[in-house]
Amino acid sequence: MQDLKKKIEQLKSQLDQALSKVNFAENSAEFTKLQKESLDPSFWENSEKASQHMQEQSRLENLINPWVELSKAVTELQEMAELNDESLGEDLEKQLHNITQKLDDSKKLLRFTSPFDANDVLLSIHAGAGGTDAQDWAQMLMRMYLRWAENNKITAKILEESSGEQAGIKSVNIELSGQFLYGKLKGEHGVHRLVRLSPYNADAKRQTSFAKVEILPKIDAPEKVPIDESELKIDVFRAGGHGGQSVNTTDSAVRITHIPTGIVVSIQNERSQLQNKETAMTILRSKLAQLQLEQHLENLADIKGPNQSAEWGNQIRSYVLHPYTMVKDLRTRHETNNASGVLEGDLNPFIDSYLEQNTAI
Repeated sequence: MQDLKKKIEQLKSQLDQALSKVNFAENSAEFTKLQKESLDPSFWENSEKASQHMQEQSRLENLINPWVELSKAVTELQEMAELNDESLGEDLEKQLHNITQKLDDSKKLLRFTSPFDANDVLLSIHAGAGGTDAQDWAQMLMRMYLRWAENNKITAKILEESSGEQAGIKSVNIELSGQFLYGKLKGEHGVHRLVRLSPYNADAKRQTSFAKVEILPKIDAPEKVPIDESELKIDVFRAGGHGGQSVNTTDSAVRITHIPTGIVVSIQNERSQLQNKETAMTILRSKLAQLQLEQHLENLADIKGPNQSAEWGNQIRSYVLHPYTMVKDLRTRHETNNASGVLEGDLNPFIDSYLEQNTAI
């Protein structure tokens, strides 16, 4: 029984270290505070603020719940061991094994302690060098991420899509909602390279195409990334369309330029100018937050504009479909010859290998 008690104490020590790393006490206190505020009779008078409040409350609840359950289980295990009942030994050993496994699984959440890791994601894809082939490649990537979302029960919503002249897409903005999405997907940010026999080349020559994937933490709350309105240039214009009954006949499309960084966001999907502006502002806040993380800055005012030329040279992954098939991550060296599986959304091995290389548990 003494050896068993020692193992339980070691387990408790590991749990305490994990709780410290995830700021369990602070997050629990904040969750309790938000929970009390949501019970106020006037809580829903401001529906937008209340909605943001409930989203944050739900995020914190998802963050602390696994640790609450583990803490209870370890406490119960300690109390049973203190009974010094030898007949409980086998049962305690079994419980200790099960709780240790749960702790090991929960430790994977320690990968997601950086700012915005728990946030939803705004995923953007932009066709690069390669003409029609690049636009087709951008559409292939869009399908790949949508299939990954579907396979992993992630909610996906296309916010904006710009079609290519002959085929594919020039760009797309997709909102993804789920647990710890930015933490999981931030390693997908960068340039993706495709090598294949071109279906758009009369000679069927091998073609290399590029597309840039942006992974941005979705920032709903304006106070998290405050933007000075005087630093914005806002233009409204008539949204383009393909004609027909539903053609847009109002100036509802919105283009917002953040003057200090030169970032431009255009949205025209919604019929309402206000909705388009809100979506554009969310994307702008998310782009600024991503830049702040990349440039390791404390103050938003110190952010410099994105270096597009440097990004385009930053290839993170190659997808080769000819003369052989292989997908290889150039940072982690993880690779597979099942290129068709990856393009059908089998991305988790690449996501996991990036997290294992770039986070310490």
